Amino acid sequence: MGMPNTAPGWTREMVLALPDDGNRYELFEGELLVTPAPAGPHQVAISFLWQALQPYVSGQGLGVVLTAPADLSLGGDQLSQPDLFVMPSLPPSRDWADFPDPILAIEILSPSTARFDRLVKRRRFQRTGIPEYWIVDLDARVIERWRPVDERPEILDERLTWHAEGAASPLELDLPGYFREVWGTA
Repeated sequence: MGMPNTAPGWTREMVLALPDDGNRYELFEGELLVTPAPAGPHQVAISFLWQALQPYVSGQGLGVVLTAPADLSLGGDQLSQPDLFVMPSLPPSRDWADFPDPILAIEILSPSTARFDRLVKRRRFQRTGIPEYWIVDLDARVIERWRPVDERPEILDERLTWHAEGAASPLELDLPGYFREVWGTA
């Protein structure tokens, strides 16, 4: 279960010094989130989204699709590990501290992280100016799309169209088909 640790004084350096114990550590606005390994459907959802995004991102010359674990700073003392994200470029050093902000961040919702994904992370992604943030709700079979100025998400259950800046054409995702693949249903 994702558990926030609200002990004051958490910094990026402190989180990076934590032991590699199989948990995922993220830091937002001084609040530490500790999350255990995700469940099978969560990982399947990431895999199928990666398979849909990678050819589009590569073919349109948008950058590279990456997955957690990661240690993105989001322009500050944050430590973010989106489940899936698109980087516009890779720094020569490949050091997380030198990575630019993603152009797309995606979280697969789970009961233990819902509050953090929908509130804390979403607000930080919006303030940072990440063009799109998708929250994939596997149970509801919808994707919530957030953009920097949105006060409410766009709820998508049929088709997701992403036309990234600089792309010649949009990516079209058939959401009922995607969720059928994730859940292994006909």
